[in-house]
Amino acid sequence: MNTPTRPAAGPAGEHLPAWMTPGNLLRASVGVAVLTIALKTLAWWVSGSVGLLSDALESFVNLAGAVFALAMVTVARRPADDGHPYGHHKAEYFSSGFEGILIVGASIAIFWAAALRLVHPQPLEQIGWGMGLSLLSTACNGLLAWGMLRAARVHRSLALEGDARHLMTDVWTSVGVVVGLLAAGATGWQWLDPVVAMGVALNILKEGGALVWRASQGLMDEAMEPAMLARVQAVLQEHAAASRGAVQFDSLTSRRAGARNYVQLHMHVPADWALGHAARMRTRVEEALMRAAPGLHATIELLPVGQATVFETVETQGDDK
Repeated sequence: MNTPTRPAAGPAGEHLPAWMTPGNLLRASVGVAVLTIALKTLAWWVSGSVGLLSDALESFVNLAGAVFALAMVTVARRPADDGHPYGHHKAEYFSSGFEGILIVGASIAIFWAAALRLVHPQPLEQIGWGMGLSLLSTACNGLLAWGMLRAARVHRSLALEGDARHLMTDVWTSVGVVVGLLAAGATGWQWLDPVVAMGVALNILKEGGALVWRASQGLMDEAMEPAMLARVQAVLQEHAAASRGAVQFDSLTSRRAGARNYVQLHMHVPADWALGHAARMRTRVEEALMRAAPGLHATIELLPVGQATVFETVETQGDDK
């Protein structure tokens, strides 16, 4: 008998339909990117607006980003192997960094095209059709980005979040372009169209830089989020207190790798405890940690109270020199 697929649930208890997986949402992102490219290119063609041209260029970047993110999510789901004993979770950071670089490149291209139009202004035509097509594509992007951001929190997927934020930059680009077109049409000041496009380019440049920074921090083994790390520490304090000081924890370190979080720590127990009793205590701690921090992989080393590892001893001696 087949077991039905359960909806995904996030750390805060937020539930998603079973179909809202990172892979499915990124496939939808590819389809929406193709649709928006067609709509925005047509909008630029009928209006001649450099703002709408910049919007269309951003959609090409969305397509490339979504395809790459889908590839990296597929790689990240591969199980651990001999060459990658910790799994392939960090592949998502490459996706986020790539999305950020694409956003930065698109912002530079938009700014350059707008600067040229500012120097050589051209009259706008059929603004109404251009704005209508742009707003239609914006609605598609906004709806998909909202769903992807929600799913990214539940699945703890940086690749999904990166693509969602990329789509949101496209939404803000489109809104800014429409504002520029309305202002240019109302005042007759044609220079408003490229000026607004330049402002939008600077805004998405900031977003792209933030994504690149986050990806770099993940590849450098950034620590767990403070909130999740606090939950881990609370569990350890609770078990230490329950043992009335018999069990002690120290040397806690953490790192993130995509959707997976890792912690390493030492668990000190009385030297006269039987190994089986100490191992059962460690199992209870591991189970409590997994309940408190979903997706956590904990490595707990058992040591007698008062004893340090050789590595810690060598490190301490080195610091004293």
